[in-house]
Amino acid sequence: MAQKKKPATRKKRKTAKRFRFQLSLAGVAGIAVVAFCLFLWMFLLGIWAGQTILLPSASSGNTKTSVHASSNEQPVKILKPEGKKSPVKSQ
Repeated sequence: MAQKKKPATRKKRKTAKRFRFQLSLAGVAGIAVVAFCLFLWMFLLGIWAGQTILLPSASSGNTKTSVHASSNEQPVKILKPEGKKSPVKSQ
């Protein structure tokens, strides 16, 4: 037996399911604390890695600057600008 055809009606489109996240104020604060800790950790890790890459530790056999200055010598020459004013000495 043949089935009867239903009259043409509007086809309902399937709508995509929407997700909804609901957080309380404590939940938002918790996420903010965790994010702050992660960013702080990454910052400190970046500082450590940058110092390790840019200023590698000198090994004992390959140092070019291993010459030690005597205690009387200054390792860095102190530069004084010529235009710097000096205080007037009272006599």
